[in-house]
Amino acid sequence: LKTAIRDDNPVVFFEDKLSYKLKGNVPAEEYTIPFGVADIKRKGDDITLVATSSMVQVALAAAEMLNGVGISAEVIDPRTTFPLDKSALIESAKKTSRAIVIDEGYERYGVTAEIASVIADGAFYYLDAPVKRMGAMDVPIPFSPVLEDLTVPTEKSVFEMAKMLCGKT
Repeated sequence: LKTAIRDDNPVVFFEDKLSYKLKGNVPAEEYTIPFGVADIKRKGDDITLVATSSMVQVALAAAEMLNGVGISAEVIDPRTTFPLDKSALIESAKKTSRAIVIDEGYERYGVTAEIASVIADGAFYYLDAPVKRMGAMDVPIPFSPVLEDLTVPTEKSVFEMAKMLCGKT
């Protein structure tokens, strides 16, 4: 948010309500997050999980589950979608040869489609499987937390998709 406030250009800032309950360390000193620089949350060699907003935590949990079955997942948080750190996404997909893009928004016509397109175009000859997208079901998002959780990707659904892409069903 500090980077957005300090930028002289117009900025759209999305706040993820599913992240309100998360706790973590915050540096005591002043810091900003640069636009257009992805954060590699976890290094891996077998599959790339690109996740936005609250889905970063889902991807990290799925990566931990995947580690238990011998699959090393790299987790990337793009942090900004425009500018998008295309090179980080493409280089990771080239290294792992597989990618899943995860967002809590609708799968079609959104962030997952754009990021998947960037990866498919930039890493095409290195991919062993199509780039997969995971997003909210094509239904109105329910107000009930229990029902809402059923409409967005979960650790288990990401885990299962990654296993399938890696040929370990």
